[in-house]
Amino acid sequence: MNRVSNRPASKNRRGFTLVELVIVVLVLGILAAVATPKMVNTASNARISGTKQSLMVLRDALELYKAQVGSYPTQATIATSLASYLNTPFPSNNVGTNTNANVAAATSPIAAATGTTGWLYDQATGEIRVNDSSAITW
Repeated sequence: MNRVSNRPASKNRRGFTLVELVIVVLVLGILAAVATPKMVNTASNARISGTKQSLMVLRDALELYKAQVGSYPTQATIATSLASYLNTPFPSNNVGTNTNANVAAATSPIAAATGTTGWLYDQATGEIRVNDSSAITW
């Protein structure tokens, strides 16, 4: 038995209208515009946070070394001297243009970035800093 519908033919069509699709695309565009800037800086923020953490670990290792040995390690031997105080290899600087694990000698106070090394280290005071002018105050 066939059943005949009393509805007009246009009411049986299912789907979205053009206006509904435009509204959905507009809402998605607004969400993307709000979320994108927050997501773009996450990699940069992660590098900065990682470098700050490495810097804290290095400073703690230097203080432990001084407490046991009586003086800070020399700039030439800092990586090997601190090896037993670090659970990982000597960390790299991950910010700025000098992203490496090399250490340059500096004098106190460390005020300016020099050379292409990742870290600046003053053997007399045990101060170690990131070798990047934007992060010199860390």
